[in-house]
Amino acid sequence: MRTNKKGRKLYKTKEKNYYGKSPVGKVFSAVLSVLLIGGLGFIGYSVAEPLLNYNKKVDDDASNVETTTEPTEVTTVPDESSSAELVPNVRTDQQYKAAALSVNAMNSINALNAALEAVPADQGIEYVEVPLKASGGNIYYSTKVYEAQSSGAVQSSLTLDEIVSAIESAGYKPAAVISTFWDNVLPSTYPQTGYVTVDDGSQWIDDNYDSGGKPWVSPYADAAVDYVCQITDEAVSAGFDRIVCSDFMFPHFRPTDLELLDQRLAGKDRFMALTSAANLLYDKITTGGSRMIVEVSAAEILSRNADILQPMMLTADTVIVDINMDEISWGISDGWTVYEFSGTPAEKSKKCLGFIGDELEGFNVAVRISGSSATTEELIKAKEEIADLGYTSFVIG
Repeated sequence: MRTNKKGRKLYKTKEKNYYGKSPVGKVFSAVLSVLLIGGLGFIGYSVAEPLLNYNKKVDDDASNVETTTEPTEVTTVPDESSSAELVPNVRTDQQYKAAALSVNAMNSINALNAALEAVPADQGIEYVEVPLKASGGNIYYSTKVYEAQSSGAVQSSLTLDEIVSAIESAGYKPAAVISTFWDNVLPSTYPQTGYVTVDDGSQWIDDNYDSGGKPWVSPYADAAVDYVCQITDEAVSAGFDRIVCSDFMFPHFRPTDLELLDQRLAGKDRFMALTSAANLLYDKITTGGSRMIVEVSAAEILSRNADILQPMMLTADTVIVDINMDEISWGISDGWTVYEFSGTPAEKSKKCLGFIGDELEGFNVAVRISGSSATTEELIKAKEEIADLGYTSFVIG
């Protein structure tokens, strides 16, 4: 799900700044925002960081972006050295039991029905998740959003009514997965939705064009946030019971990239662009009668790039953490520590949860076990074993 997003730059157009409004009633969050923006220069991060509780990782004395200082020593955490043995202080009061379909299931109504028939029938699954907007930016339904059509993002002719009807006919509740800010398609046609350089407003891409470099949408761009809102509105109107919003993220900027871009991207409060957008989506989704869930990658948490995990600032309180076997099996580095994983998917999942449990504190947590390198039987076994640790909400696939 997550690729190497490190990059260089190339150029073309301007962006707008965006901060969505926090929901009414989030008084404490508003006070914290004022403290961050207006008072950090006076009181320093030594007070603000403990309040926000967003930098609690192993050997954590750096910001959420890569720095120009190379670590003098890299610690490797070997396979046998750690495992989740205790139930962490997370919530599981709102149960969510789901199976996730792949983009291949969205090719046709026949493919969708076949995928629904393959959902394990004896696992207590209540919801079926379908990828309406996938990581990378492609859209797998017949959207009416003009920018999606004109950018070439649409990859399926299935209507939302057809998708909802098929899922309900199979005996499940429909859940939509919508990738938010991992989108390389939209800014290729609409550069104003992506990152731009501060000197001349040129478009930034994550590598040289010859190496396959791509632009990314920015949470600071009004047009990018509005685009996600339009897609979300369509899903809510179609009757999806749950809206899973994933990829609240920034590219993995290099220090040389940050020299060219808005200085806010190197700041410790850059997460506010993501939480503001997430809170705006939460308002729209709940007003429409659906419920919102935020999905975050376990690999992003381990590599210290999960900026969205701000329980005191985020209105949505349910989080799906995606443990993707294809990602973690190669090992994950945060620049200071290398986390290694081997063994069965169940063993990898338990070890991963042992590392990231503290970061999930305060949220109602579901665990997604995924990855093409694992069989369905192995994913189910992993689901069963992490349930013994207290993680009883799950997504398979």
